[in-house]
Parts: sequence; C-alpha cells; structure tokens
Amino acid sequence: MSAPISNVRPKPDTVLVDIVDYVLNEKLESDLALETARNCLIDTLGCGLEALSYPACTKLMGPLVPGTIVPHGAKVPGTQFQLDPVQAAFNIGAMIRWLDFNDTWLAAEWGHPSDNLGGILATADWLSRTAIANGKKPLVMKDVLIAMIKAHEIQGCIALENSFNKVGLDHVLLVKLATTAVVGELMGLTRDELINAVSQAFVDGHSLRTYRHAPNTGSRKSWAAGDATSRAVRLALIAKTGEMGYPSVLTAKTWGFYDVLFKGQPFKFQRPYGSYVMENVLFKISFPAEFHAQTAAEAAMTLHEQMSANGKRVEDIAKITIRTHEAAIRIIDKKGPLDNPADRDHCIQYMIAVPLIFGRLTAADYEDAVAQDPRIDALRNKMECVEDPQFTKDYHDPDKRSIANALTVEFTDGSKFDEVVVEYPIGHKRRRAEGIPLLVEKFRTNLARRFPAKQQQAILDVSLDQAKLEAMPVNEYVDLYVI
Repeated sequence: MSAPISNVRPKPDTVLVDIVDYVLNEKLESDLALETARNCLIDTLGCGLEALSYPACTKLMGPLVPGTIVPHGAKVPGTQFQLDPVQAAFNIGAMIRWLDFNDTWLAAEWGHPSDNLGGILATADWLSRTAIANGKKPLVMKDVLIAMIKAHEIQGCIALENSFNKVGLDHVLLVKLATTAVVGELMGLTRDELINAVSQAFVDGHSLRTYRHAPNTGSRKSWAAGDATSRAVRLALIAKTGEMGYPSVLTAKTWGFYDVLFKGQPFKFQRPYGSYVMENVLFKISFPAEFHAQTAAEAAMTLHEQMSANGKRVEDIAKITIRTHEAAIRIIDKKGPLDNPADRDHCIQYMIAVPLIFGRLTAADYEDAVAQDPRIDALRNKMECVEDPQFTKDYHDPDKRSIANALTVEFTDGSKFDEVVVEYPIGHKRRRAEGIPLLVEKFRTNLARRFPAKQQQAILDVSLDQAKLEAMPVNEYVDLYVI
C-alpha cells in the first residue's frame, strides 16, 4: 500500500512566483518595447475594426442580456457597447482575433500575444471610468502598453520551450494565464492574491486544439482567445475577493497540471522574463493568413507577377513544390475539401493558390464566393510540401526565428521558374524598417472602414505620437473609437 500524500500545504510553485514577481516588480526601461507595443496596439485594434464588417463575428458581440448597459463599464472600440469588463474582454478579444490578422509568436508553442489586449484594454478602461466616477485619477495608456509588454513576455517565454499543442492543448491557455497576471496587477491585487489568481488560471479547464485541425476546423478558433482573455478577467476578480489559490497546482503529484495534462514534464525556460517577446514579435502586415504561410503567400505574389510578365496562366502549371519547415507541414498542409473560412486560412495550399490566381490574399478570399472558383482546388491538387531540415532549424534558432518557404513552379511545357525563397515575412523584426510604414497604412485602412475622416484623424494624431499616447487617460483614448 502506498504512503498517503502529505496534507501539508506547500509553498507556491516557482513558476507562479516568477510570473507574479515579474509583473509586480519589473521596471521596464526598453524604449524599443514601448514603441513596438504602441505599434502592436494600433495594429491589433485595426484588426478588430476590420472584423466588425463580418456578421459571423458581430453576432457574438454585445451584452449577454440584450440592451444591458453597464455604468462606468468598458467600451468596445468600433461599437456603442459599454459592458462589464468580463464581457467587454470577450468582445474585444473575439474581434481582434477573428480574421487571423493580429501579431504572432512562433516557438515550441505558437500563438498571438496581442490576444491579451482584450482583457487588458477592457480592464483598464473599466478601472479608469470607475476611478473618475469616484473622483480619482484614471489609468493612462502607458499602463496599457506596459501590461501588453508583460503579457507578451509571459505568454512568449513559456512558449519558447514548452509545446502545448503536442499534448493536444490550445495556445489560448497561455492567453488566459498572461492576462490573469497583468489584469490582476492593474486591479491592485496583493502579491498573495495575484499568486492565487495565476494558480486558478492553471486549475481551470483548458481548450482542446481540435477546432484548429482537420476534420473539425471551425470558427471557434476565432473567438477562443476572446473566451480565454475574458475568463482571465473573471479569475482575477474572483481572486480580488480573497478567494484562495492552489499553490502546487503545477507540481502536485497525480492531481497537478504537469501530471494530468503535460505528461509529467515540468516547464522548461530558455530565458528570464524581460521585454524580449514584444521586441521580437511578428506582425501580420501583408496577409490575413496563418503565420507559417506568410512567406509562402509573399512568394506566390512574386510568382504571380512573373507569370503575368511571361504570358503564363495558372492552367499551364503542372506542379508546385513547397519547400517549408516542419511546423507548417504539421499545421497547415491540407488535402481534400475545405469546409469554411477557418479551414481555408489554415491551408498553405489555399493561401498559395489564391495569390497565384488573383494576385491578392484578403480576408474576403476565404469566403465561399471566392472558394468556389474551381481553379483553386485544381492548383491545390498540384502542390506538394517537402520539409527542409535547415528551414526547421532556423525556425527554432533564437537569433533567426525565420519562417521560411520556397516555391518552385513547373509548367506543362516542361519549363519552370527559378525557386522563389522568402525566409523572413515583412512583419519580422529583421524587416521592421520596411514593415512599420505598411503597418501604419494597414491601420489607416482599417480606421477608414469604420469612422468618418475627422474621427480617423483624431485617432491617428494620438496613436502615432508615442509621448502623447502614453500620457492619455485610457477612457479618453477608448472614447475616440466610439461610433
């Protein structure tokens, strides 16, 4: 008979303590991180504004009970909703993730750290409006930027060495964790309360990845992060009441996270928390596409131009070889029918076929009206993915973090074009100088989808000025986005 498990309550797991001490004590001094966070903020909000054009997204938005307005609640940009912070976090989180166009982090685990903005902005706005109503000072946008940097860092540093997808868990687990930590700090939780809150995030049920993969790929992947970031706000609020936590939630034998969900393995860490992730985050600038295909879509655009210049038609293509990295093959190499937009924007063959045919790849190109073009599936059937071990190695190299794809097109007459190789997408840190002007233009385009010219300019005047944005009260900035 085995010995009974000790009922002596242990000290909190080191992973919990490290997260909380970082959030409470780290004094961020990186101008690069703050500037990148500002660019991340406007890009993320712009993605949300574009998503408001899609009824599949907007049908999920608003209060749980129609007509509910919360005094001093958080406002949802681009709408007239004013909601409690939990529901506002869901709304903002769902809209910014809907079109798969916000930032990305690729490592052992991938994800989209700006998903955390749903909870951060909702909490900061609600706290600010409540503070003003009580005669106190609101938070300023620098507080939001710092919370973003810290949320990026928590999610990204854990993702560097720990693959949740390999045990069937979705990366939004890390959104829930990171958001819980930073919004808890914004709410003024004590150190012990914040440890309790973070432990609750690990105790929580966690999303399966099945909605991202064949044969079940579906639109939950577009609102899963909204769900996670809103749950985080809820957990932080619960902890603020003094609700207890679970100190060995990770390491408890048999019943802890490691034994139940991580095959008994503890988390591994490559580096301490700082500002590395925000400084190196990947922006999706050119295409609303799963990030492992960004360079493939760029290469396909180049090939489209070459074909036009040489009088070649897509009907003349006999074969396309996609030289790629292991993660792309595992996630987005798909054969057979694609049932919905969520299926299509996670298929590398689809994301190559559309730019080859049309010379573009937009959110609308995943809809049924475009997908029914028979040339798309005809081209998909002519494509073959081949792993290049060097591409895979460079993908994991912390000094490179490339996301390389290379396309070779062969034609029915026996001719072929030289292989087109793109190692780094335009949103990569190595292409920042080239990418940021395009990111700003993307933001301008998305503002124009929703607001009249005067309102667009008012948003731009603040959003493109680092000092002015950092000093602005959160509620005043969010009010700029109210229709």
